[in-house]
Amino acid sequence: MEGTEQPKASVARQVRSKRYIIYLVFFMGLVAIMDQYLSMVPITYMNSILDEYAISASQFSWWEALYLVPTFFIFALNGLVDIIGRKFSILLLILIMGLSSLAIVFYTPTFHLFMVFYAIVTFTTVSNMWTIPISEESPAKKRAELSSIVYVIGLFPLSAIIPLYVIPTLGWKWMYGIMFIFMIPVLVLWVFMKETGRYEEIKEERKSGKLKKHFFGLGSINRGDIKYIVFSAVIWLCWLINSLLIIRWMGYYFMEIHGYARNEWLMVFLASGIMMIIGGITSGYVMDKVGRKNGFIIGAAGFALSLFLLSFGPVALLPVSGALTGFFIAFAYAWVIVYIPEIFPTERRGSCLGWTTTVARISYVVGPVIAAVMLEANPTMEWFWVVGGLLMILAIVIVTLFHPYETKVKELEEIEVNR
Repeated sequence: MEGTEQPKASVARQVRSKRYIIYLVFFMGLVAIMDQYLSMVPITYMNSILDEYAISASQFSWWEALYLVPTFFIFALNGLVDIIGRKFSILLLILIMGLSSLAIVFYTPTFHLFMVFYAIVTFTTVSNMWTIPISEESPAKKRAELSSIVYVIGLFPLSAIIPLYVIPTLGWKWMYGIMFIFMIPVLVLWVFMKETGRYEEIKEERKSGKLKKHFFGLGSINRGDIKYIVFSAVIWLCWLINSLLIIRWMGYYFMEIHGYARNEWLMVFLASGIMMIIGGITSGYVMDKVGRKNGFIIGAAGFALSLFLLSFGPVALLPVSGALTGFFIAFAYAWVIVYIPEIFPTERRGSCLGWTTTVARISYVVGPVIAAVMLEANPTMEWFWVVGGLLMILAIVIVTLFHPYETKVKELEEIEVNR
């Protein structure tokens, strides 16, 4: 922490009722469902897009690397959290996700139009701003647990269930369009959301002149913030590259390389989704017991081992490998959901998260490039997953050497002062 910053004076903050916290967990969980669902859709429909637009797997990955360059500007969306507040930023996020999903259904007759709206959808799913309200409103002793519950709600395996009914009747594009319909009740619930107590305090301090307004953290972010932005972004990047490889290509691996029928793959995917839920819940509990750092190391090590098993394990155990991958990908990601929002000061939390996200989104170019190169060099894809496992080992090494500040059961104000 920079020596120029002083501890904040204790201020009276309205303690949220248990009923409101339950509502907020549920509501943020529904926003997380939109986010996670839209992130996971390609795992099932990749074959459909390749067929419809008559392109190869490696060609898609090269184009994806180009079209996802705008995700580097995610700091602009997340930075609004510190400018217009948490509540209205969440509204904007919901609207962009829902409307761009509907556009894919009606305005994508060509591959490049599809990629434009695909990039917009992906842009929203890299935000993670829904982690901020629950992090700021949760009691310190339950922050990891409640944040993980929100994440786990988002893992409800709609993307494994909906294709069974939507694709045969409406076509694969309605796998996106369904999120426009889902958006409507989410908007109704948004009406009841309150601005977070911590952001209200920041607004008052700005009015009184104690704090200056800033845009996207410029002039406000200090060296301590930059250190944690870079550290968090690198860890997130290692996970994100794996996420992209899995979401885009695991279904392809099972169906095209190993001959699984779509419904057989969907059963594996459903099992993996259930294991993701279990992994997310377990991780939140573990991080509140043994700490954020140790929790992440456990998850990342398990994730790496499951990817190695996916590459070179017995073919008969592929469904088991898929399920284990689901468990540990969620276990490791819970660290991102919990630790990154809580390590930054409230006054610039959205901006710091935005810049962290921006740096981490190098993965949205690097990931597709890795996929394209590996698909061309190793069409049977054994070494494809080894690359992902090595990235998680790299993340473990970085966390071990960096010695990040432990935030377990600490209030956000204490973290801000002592990190």
